Amino acid sequence: MDRKQFLQAAGLAAGAGMLVGCAGEGAETGEAAEVGAGPDRTGNAAAGEADGGRPALDPTLDRIGVQLYTVRDLMADDVAATLAAVAAIGYSEVEFAGYFDHPPDEIRAMLGTNGLTAPATHVGLDLMRGDALDASIASAQAIGHGWLVVPWLPESLRTADGYREVAGILNEAGGAAASAGLRIGYHNHAFEFEPAGDDPAGPTGYTVLADNLDPALVDLEIDLYWSALVGVDALALFEAYPGRFPLCHVKGLSADGEMVDVGAGVIDWAGIFAHSEHAGLRHYFVEHDQPGDPLASIQASYRHLSAT
Repeated sequence: MDRKQFLQAAGLAAGAGMLVGCAGEGAETGEAAEVGAGPDRTGNAAAGEADGGRPALDPTLDRIGVQLYTVRDLMADDVAATLAAVAAIGYSEVEFAGYFDHPPDEIRAMLGTNGLTAPATHVGLDLMRGDALDASIASAQAIGHGWLVVPWLPESLRTADGYREVAGILNEAGGAAASAGLRIGYHNHAFEFEPAGDDPAGPTGYTVLADNLDPALVDLEIDLYWSALVGVDALALFEAYPGRFPLCHVKGLSADGEMVDVGAGVIDWAGIFAHSEHAGLRHYFVEHDQPGDPLASIQASYRHLSAT
C-alpha cells in the first residue's frame, strides 16, 4: 500500500479528513523502494546483521512504544487483534497513524483492554485548521492522546516561506490545542535538512521551521533514521533545541543507508539516549516503514531496546 492508498484507507472517525501515516518521503518520489527495505529486500535485517549490530541498551528504556504505521496492513484487517499482538510483545505505548473507521470510544476501549496508552497520533496538516482541527482535538481528548503530530509536508511548502507558513499554522493550532490540554508536534523526514533557499550554505528547512515554532505550544518529534540518513547529528539538534524533543522515532540504519530493525545497523542508540534528559525525550516509538514481517520486525526491535 503506497502513501496515497493509505491516506484513503485510514479515515478519521469523526469525519474531519484523512490521517497521515509516517511513510518515508520517498513514497511520493519513488525513493521508498530503495530506502524502505532492509539489505535482503524483505524489510528486515539481513541474516546475521542483528547479531553483529549494536549491543543492547544498558540501562534500557523505561517505556517503549511503536508507531502503528509499521503494522498498518494488520491494522487494516483487525485493529483490536493488532493492538493485542503489540501488547503481547511488551510494548506499553502506541502512536496512531489512522483509526481505520473505528470511533474514538472504541479505540480507547481497545487500548484499555490491552493495557496500552497512546500518547500521540499523526494527522495531516489539513487537519490543523478550523472545524477539522476541532474534530482532531475532540478525538484526541476522547482517546487520550497528548500530541497531534504533523508528519509530512507537500513539496509546495518546502521553501523558506513555506516553512514559515507551516510554523504559523502549527503555532495557531498549538494555541487551540493548549486550551484542551494537548500539544502539537512536527515529525521530520530527510527533506527538511536540505537548504530552504537557493543558497546551499543557507539555513535548512528544519532550521527555519524550528526557529519559527513557538516552543511553548509546538514540540518536535525527531525521526532518528531520517536525520541520520542525511548525516545530521542528533546530539547537535538536541544542543540547538534543548528540551524540545519529547517524542522520537526509533528505527535502524544500515551502513549502506537501508532501513533495518532496531539493533541492526550503525546508529548508536545508547549514545543518543544518554542525552534524553537534555533533549526532553520521554516517548520512544519504534518504526519500520516497509517491514517484510511487521510483527517480527517490531519484536526484534523491542528485544533490543528492552534487552529481553
